[in-house]
Amino acid sequence: MSELMESFRKLAVPYWKSEEKWKALGLLFAIVVMNIGMVFVLVEINLWIKDFYDVLQSVNKARFGPEILRFCLLAGAYIAQAVYALYLSQMLQIRWRNWLTNKYLKDWLDRTTYYRMHFDGAATDNPDQRISEDLNTYTEQTISLGTNLLSSVVSLISFLGILWMLSGSLPIPIGANTTVTIPGYMVWAALIYSIIGTWLTIRVGNPLVRLNFDQQRFEADFRFSMVRVRENSEPIALYRGEQEERTHLQHRFKRLLDNFWKIMKRQKRLSWVTNSYNQAAIIFPLLMAAPRFFSGQMHLGGLMQTVDAFAAVQGALSYLVSSYTTIAKWHAVINRLVGFSRTMDRLEGSELLPEAQHIFTSEKAIKINSMSVYLPNGETLIRDLDLNIEQATRLLITGPPGCGKSTLIRALAGIWPFCRGTITLPESSTMMFLPQKPYLPLGTLSNALSYPHSNGYRQEDLEGVLEQCGLAYLAASLQNEEEWSHALSPGEQQRLAFSKILLVKPDFLFLDEATASVDEQSEASLYELLRKYLPNSAVVSVGHRSTLLAWHSDRLVFDGSARVKSDRHQDRLLLKSTGLTG
Repeated sequence: MSELMESFRKLAVPYWKSEEKWKALGLLFAIVVMNIGMVFVLVEINLWIKDFYDVLQSVNKARFGPEILRFCLLAGAYIAQAVYALYLSQMLQIRWRNWLTNKYLKDWLDRTTYYRMHFDGAATDNPDQRISEDLNTYTEQTISLGTNLLSSVVSLISFLGILWMLSGSLPIPIGANTTVTIPGYMVWAALIYSIIGTWLTIRVGNPLVRLNFDQQRFEADFRFSMVRVRENSEPIALYRGEQEERTHLQHRFKRLLDNFWKIMKRQKRLSWVTNSYNQAAIIFPLLMAAPRFFSGQMHLGGLMQTVDAFAAVQGALSYLVSSYTTIAKWHAVINRLVGFSRTMDRLEGSELLPEAQHIFTSEKAIKINSMSVYLPNGETLIRDLDLNIEQATRLLITGPPGCGKSTLIRALAGIWPFCRGTITLPESSTMMFLPQKPYLPLGTLSNALSYPHSNGYRQEDLEGVLEQCGLAYLAASLQNEEEWSHALSPGEQQRLAFSKILLVKPDFLFLDEATASVDEQSEASLYELLRKYLPNSAVVSVGHRSTLLAWHSDRLVFDGSARVKSDRHQDRLLLKSTGLTG
């Protein structure tokens, strides 16, 4: 329990210390007032019960109408407070969720944490679900459980005195001449009854925490697998991989079902306990109060008031019993969010962060000194690489697949987290990296072409670069919203990426197999555009085609034999060949 509360504190405290704390505290105060007000109304209804049933017992027609009116006023007050308590709770929930979502998105996206998570040994599964669903569940259930706990505490305080006064004393004969008198015996009965129910609930329901944690993960895994099929529908269809995908999806769904069966069986046992407990609670106070009623020590109104007060005290003491299933889910969600946060914090301050020293100067060149690049398992991929990339450099990096060419580009981009050395960068120059498969965000084609500076260019500029790259026919679709990663062929996507280059006009351009999906003639026309419109920009290309040699004056060769060679300087550097995709 202490671990749960510590995890809850780590999640909750930042919001209540944030810039929104006063608005949040104001909403919380109003919610507390509403809940206390509802308990006050319930106390008044408890007093009304005694008066109303005494009116019935005495057949007092004159008092019947006023008592009904009194109840209607009390019920109206309760309903109004309940409605606004729910409304304000949801307002607090959405504000809290909004703040947490922005915080988690920032932590996830900053410093490419979303990318680095792939290299973490204890990788967090489905971070998208944790941000979208778990945060919503956490805020909703925290407020719900908190307000219910508040109501239970206030009800316990309010009704405990009432029940004590109504209970009287219960004499219990022990032996022939000895009698033990228990004052407020209904209070002790409610306490013992609740302790037994709580103990049974915890004992039976404890495994639900882990089962609910796993269920969230299996649900997310199954949903993610279906998204993968949708995103890769064309290659799957071409491979005729439907049966394999069906088998894979059925396997993941089976894990989901198996775990759900375990939850069902455990909840069935828990339901036996909680339903038996709740049903017995209907008759138990009547049995306990019956001796005083039949002995004439209380009227029907007093009996019904006692039963109602007992139910309020017993319900307050049974908070854990009635809320255990929700608490188990809440506990699982907290574990998932805390695990997610710890992973991001670890990546923020761990050795996974690049230790390559970045130095910014006024020189218009990128200089790499003694840079070593490693695999995630610690093996050396590149050792002590020296490289000088000046303005107007045209450098081609070649070698067999899997020798680490693309990994070198990732290291230069600063996203490969396993590297050492010194990288000197020009502080006032722009750098652009183009992967083999361009990223096209959801939205209009204009946004995809301008990404990540959406709507940062004029319409005529966009149309102009499309025409230069052989995509003039797409100009009419610039404002259309489609899944452009599916609507455009791989070749069209790479041409679109070159259109982006002409918009940005970077000082240093890195192309990782950026023309692999176009024919050689188109490749030549695209590189001709770079020569014409970016004459002073440095262009570093990774590629296999021999036709690329004509567009580059320098060459860095990965020969596949653990060595690398520079055509210009004839330097020989140690390189460890790996199975990494090049």
